[in-house]
Amino acid sequence: MDSIIRIDNLDKSFGSVHAVDNLSFRVKSGELFAFLGVNGAGKSTTISIMCGTLGKDKGQGIIDNKDIDHDMPAITRELGVVFQNSVLDSPLSVRDNLYSRASLYGINGVEAKNRIEYLAQILNFGDLLNRQVGKLSGGQRRRIDVARALLHNPKILILDEPTTGLDPQTRKTLWEVIEKLRREQGMTVFLTTHYMEEAADADYVVILDSGKISAEGTPHELKTKYTGDFVTVYGVDEAKIAVLGVDYEVRKDCIRIQVPNTAAARDLVAANPQIFVDFEITKGKMDDVFLAVTGKKLIGGGN
Repeated sequence: MDSIIRIDNLDKSFGSVHAVDNLSFRVKSGELFAFLGVNGAGKSTTISIMCGTLGKDKGQGIIDNKDIDHDMPAITRELGVVFQNSVLDSPLSVRDNLYSRASLYGINGVEAKNRIEYLAQILNFGDLLNRQVGKLSGGQRRRIDVARALLHNPKILILDEPTTGLDPQTRKTLWEVIEKLRREQGMTVFLTTHYMEEAADADYVVILDSGKISAEGTPHELKTKYTGDFVTVYGVDEAKIAVLGVDYEVRKDCIRIQVPNTAAARDLVAANPQIFVDFEITKGKMDDVFLAVTGKKLIGGGN
């Protein structure tokens, strides 16, 4: 599969702060690419450079076979961006916001009407079209932000912390729509998120720390390399686990034991059947990976 985004040796400093440090990565066409890092790691700076709103110090960026130094207007037509902070005009209605944005892409008249009605249907905001944006809830506004980014049917959707602060149902709705577009239109999704369960569903993950890549790979590859497996056992005294000579963590209603891999987990269970009566074997989670790689925690947890 061809790379639709190619970033090579990207650098950006703000005074003495090296925000992006010799950064290189590839995003394949049609994939969900997760770009992870704590605040200040360089994620938003990289996105701003990719979108043409911030200049780089050096390096190269190729998006859809176009150079960000020379072809930014053409690149912009292929990008849909949902920024961390809403860019909708609060005094205007939802409908007027979307019609105004559509016109910037040359989408007018019946074409604009049909596109807005389609997005209102899949994102479930038809009843909000005449409401003033400033009177929307955070979840309602986020759905309109996503619709705004999708008006011109972009090849690449950039989502910068798209679901932060949203209720579970709104998050679920947004991801169902994004997956539908990926499946039906082959849309590429470039995601930054604090929710590890979202990163766990990605095709490829890059973990950024202080402007540099600390780790990258598929979620399975990262879990295997950095966390191993866990055996969680229930209804057993800590003293019985302590004598096994393994790394473990006592939790509220269980004890979680870390082992290198699934084979080691099976061997441990088989050798101690009197202890492992009620248990489960699981892979490490993406928040375990992030902590192992960076020594830091992201907000949110999950797979």
